[in-house]
Amino acid sequence: MNNWFTVKVKYTKELDNGTFKRVSEPYLVAAMNFTDAEARIYEELGMVIRGEFIVVGIARTELHDIFAYDDSDVWYKAKITYESEAGDEDKPKKVSQNFLVSAHSVKDAYDRIRESLSTLLVDFQIPMIAVSPIVEIYPPSENLDREISRTPIEEFIPEPVSKGKVFSVPGSDIDEEIEEEFEEEEADTESELEDDFNEEA
Repeated sequence: MNNWFTVKVKYTKELDNGTFKRVSEPYLVAAMNFTDAEARIYEELGMVIRGEFIVVGIARTELHDIFAYDDSDVWYKAKITYESEAGDEDKPKKVSQNFLVSAHSVKDAYDRIRESLSTLLVDFQIPMIAVSPIVEIYPPSENLDREISRTPIEEFIPEPVSKGKVFSVPGSDIDEEIEEEFEEEEADTESELEDDFNEEA
């Protein structure tokens, strides 16, 4: 089962004016647990952020659903409330749920929440909408049910990456193949030198 985690990452960011600033930015990640959330953020950001970055905080985030629109990358957090008949007969239970929606403004976020929840069979209120600091969202992936080392090393293209994650280990098949090729080249070179020496003699 996947959960939502807010992962705060600290790194040196290049601003629009060309200067550099140390920033902490939150990312929303779908993961199975805290350890997997940390591993996934290193995997996702390893090819995006230049230089080193560190995870400074991870928190479980309760979200009922996320509504993403391609025309905006600003996220708004909306809280909705409604009464459920699951409570006592005399006193219905009040339920609160949190949603994220990408929008251009608070009003746009309100309209999109209303539109997205139009099929809800109960009357609901939206008592709160606020801009969320979330920079990017990494939704559930089909690979999340595997172990942390879920991506085989052979699938990675050798590129410079941050120090957050190591993609190869000593004694792997790749290392053995390279070592065998080197030994074969070395043997060929020695054989050629030996032939040249015998011809001169």
